[in-house]
Amino acid sequence: MGEYKTEEEMLENYDTNKYETPGGYTSDIAVFTIISTELEKHKPPVKELKLMLIQRAVKDAEGEPNVEGGKWALPGGFVQPDETAFEAASRELEEETGVTELKIKHFGTYDKPGRDKRAWIISNAHYAIVPEDQLIKRKAADDASDVQLFTVEEIDKLDLAFDHEQIISDAIWIIKKDMALTTLAKNFLPNEFVLSELQGVLLTVLDDAWIKLDAQFFRKAPSLPFIEKVMVKGELKKSNRWSKNKAQLYQFTDFDPFVSIYNANY
Repeated sequence: MGEYKTEEEMLENYDTNKYETPGGYTSDIAVFTIISTELEKHKPPVKELKLMLIQRAVKDAEGEPNVEGGKWALPGGFVQPDETAFEAASRELEEETGVTELKIKHFGTYDKPGRDKRAWIISNAHYAIVPEDQLIKRKAADDASDVQLFTVEEIDKLDLAFDHEQIISDAIWIIKKDMALTTLAKNFLPNEFVLSELQGVLLTVLDDAWIKLDAQFFRKAPSLPFIEKVMVKGELKKSNRWSKNKAQLYQFTDFDPFVSIYNANY
C-alpha cells in the first residue's frame, strides 16, 4: 500500500533532492550561411558554406574569469524559466545576429556528464539558415569578444569550447542530409534564380557526380518536381545576371518531397 492517497498529497511531498538534476539548461545554435564570391564577369559567383562562431571573452560581464574563455563556440545561452529551448534559441539568435523570423530546426540534445566544467548542463542544439546579407548585422554578445564566419576546413583548426566540436560535426551532417532530401536549398537562394545558382548552392555541401557535371545538371535539373520556370504574362522570364546570354529563371513550387529508404535500389 502506498504512502499517499491522492496525487495532490504525493505532489506536496515530492522531493527533487532524490534525483540528480541538471545545473543548467541551454540552447546552442549552428548558424549557417552561404557566402558568394564573384570571380569572373558573366559567371555565377563561387559559393561557400560558412558557420558563425563566437569567441568567448576571457572575462565575463562582471569581470570574473569566463569558463572556456578565449575559445570559439556556437552562439547560445541559458533557457529562461518562462521559455522553451526553441524560444531561447530564437531569442539568442536575434541577440547575437540582430536577425529575426528565421528558419530554426532542432537536431540534437547533448547531456553527457562533464561536457561543461561548471556543472551537468544539458544543451539543445539547433541550426539556422541566415542569408549572407543579413549576417552583416552580426555582433558579439556580452560574453563574447568576437564573432566570425568560418568554413568547415577553418573550423577544424580552431580551439573549440565544451563539446562543440561534436555538435558542429553533427550539425554539418544534418544540413548535408537536409540539402539532399529536402528543398533546403531555397533558403539560400533568391525567389527567382537561374539553374547555375541552384547548382552552386547544392555543391557547397553535396558531392553528387550529376550535380558537379554541368552537362548532366542542366539537362536533369529542369525536370526536378519542386522547381518551375518563371512565367510573366504567358512569357518565359529570363535574366543575364550571370551570363552574356539570357538564362531561364526558376522558382520553387509548393511540392514537398517525400523520400523513403524502402524505395531505394540496393
